[in-house]
Amino acid sequence: MNIAGLALGISCALLILLWVQDELSVDRFHANDGRLYQVYQRSYYDGKIVGAYHTQGLLASELKKNIPEIEYASGMEYVAAPGTSSTFSVDGNINKMTGFFVGADFLSMFSYRVLHGDKQSALTLPNSIAISQQMAENFFGTITNVVGKTIRFENKKDLQVTAVFEDIPTQSSQQFDFLMGWGDFVSENAWVNNWGNTSPATFVQLRADASREQVASKIKDFVHNYRDQSESFRTELALQPYGERYLHSSFKDGHIAGGRIEYVRLFSWVAAFVLLIACINFMNLATARSAKRAKEIGLRKTIGASRLSLIRQFYMEAFLLTACAFLVGLVLAFCLLPLFNQFTGKALTLPLAELGFWGAALALFMGIGLVAGSYPALFLSSMRPIQVLKNNHSLGGAVFLRKGLVVFQFALSVLLIVGMLVIYRQLNYIQTTHVGYDRENLVYIPIEGDLVKNYQAFKAEAENRPEILSVSKMRNSPTFIEHHVDGIAWPGKDPNLTVSFADAVVGYDFVETLRLQLKEGRDFSRAFGADSAAYLLNETAAARMGFESAIGQTVDWGNRPGEIIGVLRDFHFTSFHQTIEPLIIRLDENWSWGTILVRTKAGRTKEAIATLEQLCKTLNPKTPFSYQFSDLEFAKLYKNEAIVGKLSYSFALFAILISCLGLFGLAAFTAEQRTKEVGIRKVLGASVGNVVALLSKDFVKLVLVAIAIACPLAWWAMDSWLAGFAYRINIEWWIFALAGVAAVTIALMTVSFQAIRAAIVNPVESLRDE
Repeated sequence: MNIAGLALGISCALLILLWVQDELSVDRFHANDGRLYQVYQRSYYDGKIVGAYHTQGLLASELKKNIPEIEYASGMEYVAAPGTSSTFSVDGNINKMTGFFVGADFLSMFSYRVLHGDKQSALTLPNSIAISQQMAENFFGTITNVVGKTIRFENKKDLQVTAVFEDIPTQSSQQFDFLMGWGDFVSENAWVNNWGNTSPATFVQLRADASREQVASKIKDFVHNYRDQSESFRTELALQPYGERYLHSSFKDGHIAGGRIEYVRLFSWVAAFVLLIACINFMNLATARSAKRAKEIGLRKTIGASRLSLIRQFYMEAFLLTACAFLVGLVLAFCLLPLFNQFTGKALTLPLAELGFWGAALALFMGIGLVAGSYPALFLSSMRPIQVLKNNHSLGGAVFLRKGLVVFQFALSVLLIVGMLVIYRQLNYIQTTHVGYDRENLVYIPIEGDLVKNYQAFKAEAENRPEILSVSKMRNSPTFIEHHVDGIAWPGKDPNLTVSFADAVVGYDFVETLRLQLKEGRDFSRAFGADSAAYLLNETAAARMGFESAIGQTVDWGNRPGEIIGVLRDFHFTSFHQTIEPLIIRLDENWSWGTILVRTKAGRTKEAIATLEQLCKTLNPKTPFSYQFSDLEFAKLYKNEAIVGKLSYSFALFAILISCLGLFGLAAFTAEQRTKEVGIRKVLGASVGNVVALLSKDFVKLVLVAIAIACPLAWWAMDSWLAGFAYRINIEWWIFALAGVAAVTIALMTVSFQAIRAAIVNPVESLRDE
């Protein structure tokens, strides 16, 4: 049992620490890591301070031009809609790849190794593309002699390969197959030239002698040079070390405040606690056997053994058991690693060939051996031989400590049970709460290739099929509306007021296809020719504009005045971490990229997919058919939470199992100490039930104390976690009650085995002395 408990603790800790190490190493491999920064903006408007990574499209070039301390600068924007890929072809070989528009400095800033071509000039020419090693092999069968060749993009234009770079390592938060020049992005998107529009990310590399503080001071009010600021609206720029971006990506009051780092810290503590629980079990189980070893210790001391030699003996025993447990734990971790990788979405391996791993393993082994063996070694070696040999010794001097350790174990177990329940309920709340549109039977198809020009034919053909109810389109997707604009004007607007609107571009039948609810007004319709200049708002936008009835009011978006024809009930177009923002929607059937939205008939999804595939093969023959279900796309918003949930469930169960071993050890110790008492009680007429109740009640008290300690801590921890969601569950009292009942039940089941075993012993055996 000692080996089993330690092995479980060690295997859990190893898996967690591998995950933590992998998380901490993301984006840390760049040679210029200490000089790379991401620019983010802090906007003061509408009585709020909002931080965001989306910046102005021309910001990178202007920063490099005007701030001498900035050596390199680059923007970065998706080539296709986020979550989708682009289609490429070479001599009939067609495949989908993901990539970004980036600035000419991008490959000079980041340590993505360029195998062929010049990294400094690769992205400076129009219609140029840098491709990965894998992409080169897919299309050309080699990575050599690829530079200068042509590759067809979206069946609409030819691009010249100017560089081949090494495949992006898994330790990069940026994952892509190709890069296209920033000049192409600017030329294809007129909105980039408006400093009131934001979407791309911006990265800079400072000169070696530059001061981050000085550069941050210089760029703070940089945007003021390009657009008007007022008392009610102000935009500041700030710098974040690029290596911190992956783990620190959440904002609070416009400043970086947490992110994935919170999960890294959480599971680091979990690893430490699981190991500590395993060590506590070792101590308790060793102490439970101490009664049988008391005379051995007394005899050893009588014939001259020193306390130091006994301490050494017990430590050697502890290290021997720890070594066995470590080997078993290592094998167990190796066996569980594939399942763990499936949970976390990583490709972790045990680095058995690295000296650093074995150095850390040796330190962990020594630490566990010292901690696990300290209590038995120091306590058992302190026994006085005369008292031991006269059977007058007492093992109760450390009762308080042992019971305190059990309370600690079960307090942690209760905390983990509460955390598991709260995480499960929050994730279930996210998945089941109506987001304002119907996610069932909704399919996304990327607008690519010939679908750009054949969209109308696709829509008409699809809507004639009985298994398809309606078709529409939008620039992004219902779960990702990132683009923002703040230059919206309306009658009666305070000239000093600036409101940031999320904006969307959609096609006809948008409301019907998503099954959005109209508060007032109507959807865009071909029956009204003026709808090409009309707008839809959500409730939040209408309220922020101060309209009691928005229908018929005129708004001006970028010198494009139009009438409001409908107000939508609020729906979630980002994750539940964020509140619903003001949203303005305009009509544009000719938008050249984005997502086709298809509402299929319930129960006929398989037929609908087959129909859509056939239509795409007919109308877009040179592009492979691809699609995504809305509910799966929605689930991607909560990938981190889903992983944390799975890990929490697993390690909570492990912690409870290891805690039960500790409780079992203490129950064995108590039964050992009270053998004669039980015998006397049975002789005097006590039943088995009386004895079981006698031996169990003290442990129930310990668990109740643990529950009392754990509940407020669990409430605080989970309330802090839920604070990261704008829309969250309430932590109900019954969650703590359920966790408490579970802990008591588990404890009783664990203790009852030893209690019943002691209770059924023949009193003759328990009262007989040697």
